[in-house]
Amino acid sequence: MNDKEPSEFIADLADCNAINPEIVEFVRAKQHSDECYYNLADFLKVFGDSTRVRILSALDTHEMCVCDLANVLNMTKSAVSHQLRVLRQSDLVRARREGKNMIYALADDHVQSIFELAMEHIHEE
Repeated sequence: MNDKEPSEFIADLADCNAINPEIVEFVRAKQHSDECYYNLADFLKVFGDSTRVRILSALDTHEMCVCDLANVLNMTKSAVSHQLRVLRQSDLVRARREGKNMIYALADDHVQSIFELAMEHIHEE
């Protein structure tokens, strides 16, 4: 068992002493697991591709099939399909069958909120 005070233990791992050990302990107690942060980073990486962001923007306006998305984005059907696969695997986009076509939409209100808040942040002055 470690008989050090919590703030001393923190100092052992960092290359400096905590200035406000009470705050450090409070914030550390609120931290999530490393796995949670890795999953969040992977999730956010999906937003790191401008083509995927353009698809999300189009789907934020209206649900569409892959051919309509390809026309909106001036891309090939194959290129759009590839990016839709990534977005679906990340649970950002959902698909439903309508006759012979698959209709794509944002997965839920959370995705819409994340996208719209990010756009709002980008457009702040």
